[in-house]
Amino acid sequence: MRILVAEDDAILADGLRHSLRHAGYAVDCVDSGPGADSAVASGAFDLLILDLGLPRMGGLEVLRRLRARQERLPVLILTAMDAVNDRVRGLDLGADDYLAKPFVLAELEARVRALTRRGQSGSPLVYHGTLSYDTVGKVARVQGEMIELSAREHALLELLLQRPGSMVSKEHLVDHVCEWGEEVSTNAIEVYIHRLRKKLQRGGVKIVTIRGLGYCLERPQAN
Repeated sequence: MRILVAEDDAILADGLRHSLRHAGYAVDCVDSGPGADSAVASGAFDLLILDLGLPRMGGLEVLRRLRARQERLPVLILTAMDAVNDRVRGLDLGADDYLAKPFVLAELEARVRALTRRGQSGSPLVYHGTLSYDTVGKVARVQGEMIELSAREHALLELLLQRPGSMVSKEHLVDHVCEWGEEVSTNAIEVYIHRLRKKLQRGGVKIVTIRGLGYCLERPQAN
């Protein structure tokens, strides 16, 4: 799961980055409206945390442009506590939630979990054959037994579970599990997929390699 933080306060942005990374998310930050607008247009993110007071293009304009492109990316607005009109306008423009500054990081993390869960059809639990996956608690079980996954393996599994039976390209996997500036190649993705495949195979959950293209989480066979 990859999050974009659009916040021009460097100290706050760094705190958000650290907290969300600790929670298992890949996090990128921008400090201007044009930077946020350009980044979300890439389609590489699963959630936008958007400060309204961005320089050179306000957060409301970033949001307006995002929704004008018919993009459904979940948006959590950050705004000053007394900016009621901005909060109302942001929700009217298509924001999914807002949080007033100052805020407690634990509340922000809870709202992030709620928004990402909403984007995954509302339930935190996903089932795929003998595999169950808690998208909030980040717990995977095969045949009822918990399996240990690295942060990258969690991210890859979540993406594959979003598209069962469909091919997911290596490039798409890189885009959604890696932050800007990270040197992660498609070869590294192959290694992570290999490790994930070994952990799932005992329950008959198969990740199929589509040579030269990507990977597919094979749909479970009907009994």
